[in-house]
Amino acid sequence: MKIADLKLTTFRYRSRTVRDYEGHPHPGAEHWAANRLLTVVTDEGAEGYFVSGGCTPELVDGLLKPALVGEDPFFREMLHQRMQRIAKLTNLGEMAIGQVDNALWDLAGRTLNIPVYKMLGAARTKVLAYASTMPGDDMPGGLSTIEEYAAFAEQLVAQGYRAIKLHTWMPPIVPEPDVKREAALCAAVREAVGPDVDLMLDAHHHYDRHEALYLARECQRLGYVWIEEPMNESRLASYVWLRSKLDDLAVCGPEHAENGALTRVQWAERGGCDMLRAAAGSGGVTQIMKTIHLAEAYGMRMEVHSGGPDNLHVLCAMGINGKYYERGLVHPMRTFEVPFPWQKTHYDPLDAGGYVRVPERPGLGDDIDFDFIKANEVRSEHEVRS
Repeated sequence: MKIADLKLTTFRYRSRTVRDYEGHPHPGAEHWAANRLLTVVTDEGAEGYFVSGGCTPELVDGLLKPALVGEDPFFREMLHQRMQRIAKLTNLGEMAIGQVDNALWDLAGRTLNIPVYKMLGAARTKVLAYASTMPGDDMPGGLSTIEEYAAFAEQLVAQGYRAIKLHTWMPPIVPEPDVKREAALCAAVREAVGPDVDLMLDAHHHYDRHEALYLARECQRLGYVWIEEPMNESRLASYVWLRSKLDDLAVCGPEHAENGALTRVQWAERGGCDMLRAAAGSGGVTQIMKTIHLAEAYGMRMEVHSGGPDNLHVLCAMGINGKYYERGLVHPMRTFEVPFPWQKTHYDPLDAGGYVRVPERPGLGDDIDFDFIKANEVRSEHEVRS
């Protein structure tokens, strides 16, 4: 079997999520948005799929097809290393590499008629989910006040969540982040949900050391499980310093640092975090599994960043050193209990115990609605908005 083609299909759908100029998502007016389906096609008719915004037509035609067409799709490690080398001197980023790698895993699972988590070495079939909130906003009835956050946290617990992670107010919603307001928010949510719900904080990522320490100590006092990215993650020494000042609060990271395990081994060796952080969407299943094994070697937990079928399969293969599935981003004005428009069924429904089950369909198990994608295919940004 050889890779015969890579096909990228851009399609549009109706969305109610908008992003501010710093990239933070918020509820907004319904509008047309775009996404992309990557299809890896083989000469024997087998195909693998992954929906993501990582690849662009220019990357597929200019870099990825010349690198992958004609190769055995089961040689995922070789192909991953090749894409990583290409990325050194081009604009091929880890999101694009991840989309290709995940599609290759999907192809293998579909070909062998087995879900990816079993290909990786299954450890469980479900994982505890936490509700990950959208960042704060200025919309009454949304997440504009401490009281609204606290009330929403109570609603999430009533839905079945046993853990919640807060994203708080960030520019441009506020001129500058307010560390004391964030601390007050953390206290109000703890009071609202009580002592038995696990709470985490994903803080504004440009606090200085002393602001980060103040906030971390408040989270520690309130019994939070971890704090995430309170400072720029390029400053590893600042995280080593922060961690040395804490007793019972875990520092989780790095979230956005590239190069997978190659970067995260430095955080583990130098003591920049208590638990590692990575996502299958950034570099793919092949890359995140290396970080998982790195965490095991250091006796650390490795919490997976973001949701999606790729991350869910990884979590159900890695076992107990990854406790949570990040389900979100949730918001009082946004339902999270229906499939995306390009999916026939919801891949991660929450059960009554607060768990999400891994799909048992072959490959990544994403129940893609190919008819919807075909009916909404577009070829330009003008078509998306028209």
